[in-house]
Amino acid sequence: MDEKKNVTETPAAETGESRKKWKPVEYIGLAVFLAFLLCVFFFHQQFSGAFTAMFAKAYKMFEFYLFGGSMLGATIVVSIMTGRILERLGFTDALMRIFLPIMKFLKINAAVVVGIIYNILGDVNAAGKIAGPVVMKAGCTRDEQKIAIATLTNAPASFSIMVLGIIALSTAGINPFPVMIVGVFLPIFLVPAFLRLFWRDTKPADIKDLPRFTPNTGFMDLIFGSAREGVSTVLTLILPAGCAVYAIIGLLEYVGVWPIILEGCSAALRFLSIEPETGMQTITVAGTLAAKTLGQMVSPATADAAAGTLHALLGDPAVKKMIVGSYVLANSSWPIQVPLGQIPAVWSGVVDLKTGEIMKCALIGCLIRVVYACLVANFFGLFF
Repeated sequence: MDEKKNVTETPAAETGESRKKWKPVEYIGLAVFLAFLLCVFFFHQQFSGAFTAMFAKAYKMFEFYLFGGSMLGATIVVSIMTGRILERLGFTDALMRIFLPIMKFLKINAAVVVGIIYNILGDVNAAGKIAGPVVMKAGCTRDEQKIAIATLTNAPASFSIMVLGIIALSTAGINPFPVMIVGVFLPIFLVPAFLRLFWRDTKPADIKDLPRFTPNTGFMDLIFGSAREGVSTVLTLILPAGCAVYAIIGLLEYVGVWPIILEGCSAALRFLSIEPETGMQTITVAGTLAAKTLGQMVSPATADAAAGTLHALLGDPAVKKMIVGSYVLANSSWPIQVPLGQIPAVWSGVVDLKTGEIMKCALIGCLIRVVYACLVANFFGLFF
């Protein structure tokens, strides 16, 4: 693979005459400067309020990953360590042996499913750190790289989501095993097969054409090196990407647009047979929070405001259907900052795709997950 070019390019030298001419971007810059002066002199309270709203929302990422009780940052570090240990113990090579015949039948390089498997076991960011180099080492085409990223988003962003969701389903009187098989594991094959209809430059790989993926790293180097990798991922990739997305959400909240977006999304989720409150938590905050809230909603009422809100309605098949839909949606790479920020940050510079292409693939995968959650919910609704 050719060495990546630096994305920051120096502008070409201009002649004296051409430099005198105003370019369109300079007019835009002048308009922004004048608008800034107007805000400072006439709307300074609103201007400072917007900045404060953006800062307060962006700071939520620090609470989620560094200082809050959720301990997501430590979770990612441990997930990357676990993934690297599994990789060192031959897990990746074993996966290739297992899935190679199936993906060969689908005429797709088996490396595209490595990311989704690691995602199920650990964390979306850890999966990207491990799967990205594997995809390139296996010689995947650009279309197969796109399939790998979109497929990755159809697995739980944290192993805890699956566990908390299983508890919620059991409490609601729903057998979690078939829901987990159809909702979590079946997309490993269905999503690549579906995406191949659109990204067609794929080719099956034979085991003799693939390198071995198990490194020969020493045990202590593996432990401390993977821990450093995890901390670096949190501080240099996830936090900046998440803060950028959350700052935009904070601005939309300040100007009053975000509640309208939330209301519209909740109505759409209800139409798609997904419990709206937990569905919106998945899309905007975290699937872990959604799975935890879902468990509270189907448990007997307590002092918690969310607890027991669905408990008395569990006899209604439509309610059970929404619970299944919410569980399947939670087991994905939502919330919104993951496809818009974290996945592009982790995969950019590793694969041959540009940042915009990575973001597009991640969003496509997340939207597929919404549709798939609706289909699974209505399928199981036939048996309630």
